[in-house]
Amino acid sequence: MFNAHPTSKTRSPTDDLTKHYYVVNTRGRDARTISAVRRAISAANGSVVAAYAKIGVFVVHSANPDFGRRMRALPEVATAGATRTAPLSLAGTDDEGAVQPLTKAQVAAVSAKAKAGQEPLEADQWDLRAIGADKAAKINPGSRDVTVGVIDVGVDDTHPDIAPNFSASQSASCVGGRADTSPGAWRPAKPSHYHGTHVAGEIAAARNGIGVAGVAPNVKVAGIRVAEPDSELFYPESVVCAFVFAADHGIDITNNSYYVDPWLYNCMDDPDQRAIVDAVNRAQLYARGKGTLNVAAAGNSDDDLDSHALRDTSSPDDSAAVDRTVDPHECFDVPTQLPGVVTVSAVGVDKGKSYYSSYGDGVIDVAAPGGDKYQIPDTPSKNGRILSTMPGGGYGWLQGTSMASPHAAAVAALLKSTHPHASPAQLERMLEAQADKEACPSSYDGDGDGTVDAVCKGSKGHNGFYGRGIVDALKAVK
Repeated sequence: MFNAHPTSKTRSPTDDLTKHYYVVNTRGRDARTISAVRRAISAANGSVVAAYAKIGVFVVHSANPDFGRRMRALPEVATAGATRTAPLSLAGTDDEGAVQPLTKAQVAAVSAKAKAGQEPLEADQWDLRAIGADKAAKINPGSRDVTVGVIDVGVDDTHPDIAPNFSASQSASCVGGRADTSPGAWRPAKPSHYHGTHVAGEIAAARNGIGVAGVAPNVKVAGIRVAEPDSELFYPESVVCAFVFAADHGIDITNNSYYVDPWLYNCMDDPDQRAIVDAVNRAQLYARGKGTLNVAAAGNSDDDLDSHALRDTSSPDDSAAVDRTVDPHECFDVPTQLPGVVTVSAVGVDKGKSYYSSYGDGVIDVAAPGGDKYQIPDTPSKNGRILSTMPGGGYGWLQGTSMASPHAAAVAALLKSTHPHASPAQLERMLEAQADKEACPSSYDGDGDGTVDAVCKGSKGHNGFYGRGIVDALKAVK
């Protein structure tokens, strides 16, 4: 899961330093209620950026410090609150470790060891073999009628492994809360914004004799950029736009390898955070209702999401973070803990829970390869991370639940290819039913330092580390 943490203040040239973003969520969705709330927004010195009347969500700018309270006082408003804690953008980094790019020499060395019928770099893709994706591709590589939308920092659709399967007509930028479908709007704002391109390659890199292969190498992939151009933060208004856009543009599955900034956990007793949960949940439920299955990363904090006390020292990540204790039953990682979202934990080559992966009995739905530097594969590069595409035609390794989630989303795409009329609920049940069951370990020491790092609870068929099991691409196409 991609998390941006503040490192230094960076002013965006498009920021208005006196204005904040808000979401205003109405109690009703009828024309009368929508009109009344729109008038109230104007009266409170707010300007509507986007109105999603079908889900009762307004995205608003306002410089009025009392705007949120005034909106919450209206009988037509269910929840309302600020989506940012400061109007300045902050620079950020990810928590999955630095990307490890392949040099030209490394590409040549691995390519020389490729077997007949493999992509040049497939020998290093232990993750494909771990879930039978290499064998599945020979039976059914996926349908061109299925699209996976990558909600992320942007996708480089010019990459030779992504271009054959990219769907520009289902792609956009949703940064700021309103969809921009102009050509290339979905691309990363900077070459260093590699996360979404890596994810897209894991899902649908073509088997075209170039580079790597995706788990579902014949399905279409779309890019929906939600990351701020400077900070790479994923604000709620952008994510709301992304789910609605995906639903309205026929996207079958979305991959969500992030948490919604600025809060790692959104607590329901805070009016701003409650409004964030409400707005994003309305949008993802709308997508699910329109036939879109939403798949999300569990997070890289090694948190037990079924516990009653977690420490959060990183929120808010767009201003000064505070040290707080939260209850994950009342404070939610969004979108991964929202109802109907498939939550994915990460495993390494040995099928052990990745040392960083969050977990939780009754929270994790399935597990998938996300990489683990402590679990070393027998591959040419001996690298336990996940190899995939990078902007500018390159390749590199990353690890994280961000990498696990697209493996699960791609297997869901193979299931949708095999069962084209399946609903999101049916796809979710099939994804879980066909997963390879894994029992809890007797003891878990993820980093090998002799200390127990996490406790797995549950049965072999359903537990906190693996959910219903590790996804299986081969079973999905049989």
